[in-house]
Amino acid sequence: MENPNKTKAYFSAIIYAFIIGLSFLFVKIALSFTDPLNVLAHRFSIAFLTLVFASLTGWVKLSISKKDILYILPISLFYPTFFFAFQVFGLVYISSSEAGIIQAIVPVFTMILASLFFKETSSALQKTALVLSVFGVIYIFLMQGLNWESANFIGIILIIFSAFSSACYNVMARKITKSYKLIDITYVMTTIGFVSFNILSVTEHLMHNTLGTYFSPFVNFEFVLAVLYLGILSSLLTSLLSNYTLSKIAASKMSVFSNLSTLITVIAGSVFLHENIEYYHIIGGAMIILGIIGINFLGSQNSINQD
Repeated sequence: MENPNKTKAYFSAIIYAFIIGLSFLFVKIALSFTDPLNVLAHRFSIAFLTLVFASLTGWVKLSISKKDILYILPISLFYPTFFFAFQVFGLVYISSSEAGIIQAIVPVFTMILASLFFKETSSALQKTALVLSVFGVIYIFLMQGLNWESANFIGIILIIFSAFSSACYNVMARKITKSYKLIDITYVMTTIGFVSFNILSVTEHLMHNTLGTYFSPFVNFEFVLAVLYLGILSSLLTSLLSNYTLSKIAASKMSVFSNLSTLITVIAGSVFLHENIEYYHIIGGAMIILGIIGINFLGSQNSINQD
């Protein structure tokens, strides 16, 4: 019989995948009204203020010390700071559909890191599946034309860095989520994002003498809707969901749900943003996803189980 905690964890991962999948769409909408740093600053300001309000009204209870903050800080740098920073700057150069496809390599990075740090073993079939996923990404690179100076290439590299940051978080969070309350971890992660991105955004405005335009995007209803989604759902709620899921199941199993996010991102980009999906996106995406399925379901009997 399936463990109830595992069932809740998988349900949590599915919700997480849907929210992240749609987040690429809302980032593209927000970027049509302001620059990347402003988007990041406003989304994490909303996430932080929501969490502070919930704490002040007694909806959530925080119990965290300075020592705890220092211990959680490294994971907060990978997620949300590096993950969202690379993501939003990458989306300046490429479509949300392309970003979603590239993001599907998160399980590949997670598997490699878990092998290095947790000494997890993998079968020959899993290694073959890993190669297939990597080749899927390379195939998309080659079909789009490998121009080292092109803006599109820069966007792809940034999204790959975002995927790697997500994988680092998946592996690191597995241990931390067993030592701290989920809401405390989420509070630290959200606060780090709020402080770092606001400092960067305000600094950029001061350098260009445009501080007066800091809140100007909020006159647009579409931006308000997008940043509320990004702040409350895609930043705050996904942190809670991912931390909960990683406290119950292995990082490699959690990361496979990025494939669901990819599907949602591609569909949303095509339907709402009218982004073109070329045949090589479909072929490369299929190779990535088939590879990930192989990594997760063609395991050897000797693989280490983290559950």
